[in-house]
Amino acid sequence: MQRRELLFLTGAALALVPAALRAQGREVREVVLGRPDAPATVIEYFSLTCPHCATFHRETLPVIKRKYIETGRLKWVLRDFPLDRYALVAAVLAHCAGPERYPAFVETFFETQAQWARSPDPVAALRTLAKLGGLSDEEMDACLADESMVDGILRMRLEGERTFGVDSTPTFIIAGQRHSGAIPPAEFERLLQPLFARDG
Repeated sequence: MQRRELLFLTGAALALVPAALRAQGREVREVVLGRPDAPATVIEYFSLTCPHCATFHRETLPVIKRKYIETGRLKWVLRDFPLDRYALVAAVLAHCAGPERYPAFVETFFETQAQWARSPDPVAALRTLAKLGGLSDEEMDACLADESMVDGILRMRLEGERTFGVDSTPTFIIAGQRHSGAIPPAEFERLLQPLFARDG
């Protein structure tokens, strides 16, 4: 789905929010897991409605975190690549929580994806989860109405398309190469090995 279509789909919802709640100017930026100065980097592009992304975050990423990220060997860069309106709404709510809580929101949305994404009202279900995570209705209304946040997320997606040719999720940029799909732990570790060749 193209940026213009995503903006159109969110337009009706944004129009319902009072103008006083808009223009909060919250900054949307990529969030990093691990040491910012780690010797190796992986960039992940994901959509919060993508089942393959949820599988990766459930089965592979915990292994990579334990063996590489938490040990200071790998910096993991999280970048949103929403594939539909609900993924965009989920991304806005995750960023609304702030960079410190963003990873936890992403993991929660992936863990519960099968429930909220298939509910009669996915936005309401997402808001319920976000409220459990500490966001107030006022904060959510302001973030969802903040066009700078929506635009920041869509710019992140556009950068992935233009710079790396990302066209599906999840996509990982490893040593400048693009890899896609819910890659199992052992296979992902093989992809990481060239990054640590100098370690001996």
